[in-house]
Amino acid sequence: MENLLVEISPGGWAFLLDMLTAFSIHLGAAAGILVIGWWVARRASMSLSRLLARQSRMDATLRPILCDIGLWGIRIVAIVGALSQLGIQTASIIAVLGAAGLAVGLALQGTMQNIAAGIMLLVLRPFKVGDYIEGGAGSVAGTVDEVNLFTTRLTKPDGICEYVPNSALWSNSIRNFSRNPMRRLDLEVEISIGDDVDRALEALRTLAAADPRALRDPAPQVMVIRFDDSTAVLNIRVWSNTDMFWTMRWELARRVRQTLTDAQCSLPLRTRELHIVPSATAASVTGAAAGQAGSSAIRKPEQGV
Repeated sequence: MENLLVEISPGGWAFLLDMLTAFSIHLGAAAGILVIGWWVARRASMSLSRLLARQSRMDATLRPILCDIGLWGIRIVAIVGALSQLGIQTASIIAVLGAAGLAVGLALQGTMQNIAAGIMLLVLRPFKVGDYIEGGAGSVAGTVDEVNLFTTRLTKPDGICEYVPNSALWSNSIRNFSRNPMRRLDLEVEISIGDDVDRALEALRTLAAADPRALRDPAPQVMVIRFDDSTAVLNIRVWSNTDMFWTMRWELARRVRQTLTDAQCSLPLRTRELHIVPSATAASVTGAAAGQAGSSAIRKPEQGV
């Protein structure tokens, strides 16, 4: 090794020094481009987020997606610029990335499905941030906090945060409880079968109409929907604004019992009558046994004589 270093001419040392100097400069420039690009991307994403937040017409559902697109767009430009400083041809990089992207896409089909589902959710907009939805065949429910390319972040009614893959939402039906301005309340009430049904209907109709949260159009309805074991089941149907739905439901449920008591309707006690009918086989056996007993009772006096 020492002999090899001795045999290098002064011109060779100058060439190596120039090469290392040039490579160091390009390497430093590439590192600088990456650092500056990451910093600019972060600052641009934050500025874009603040700008979109001030726009009243910009939906909060699209805001994080647009910020992420701007962030990674600047980062990709910085990566390509850094590779160009190192002497790597960007055309070959794009070709390699295309082939690698195809292979990765085949390997990560589920992830690609989430991206495609996220794009469809953003384009068709079945829900937006702040809506309460139910999806995933009824296994997912909560208030939408954020929609990303891969997942949707929900807050459940008990305050737990849940991340749901976009494909799980898009591949099943979605129930949006906040989209329409009005909702209908269906409240079932039971009374005893011996109570005055008409008086109970009138009392419940008055109760529903007196609630200030109940809409007048459509008007509240109270009807008998079925008869169960010793009970008559009544149904209260009241329309209200979506934001007042649960408040009205709890208040009506609290006042229904006292209203029925004032209408002289008692709390139903479920009873069921059972009539045991002997089968034909049991009746024939019982009849044969009774016939044998009667014949023996007749023969006994004869034997005594």
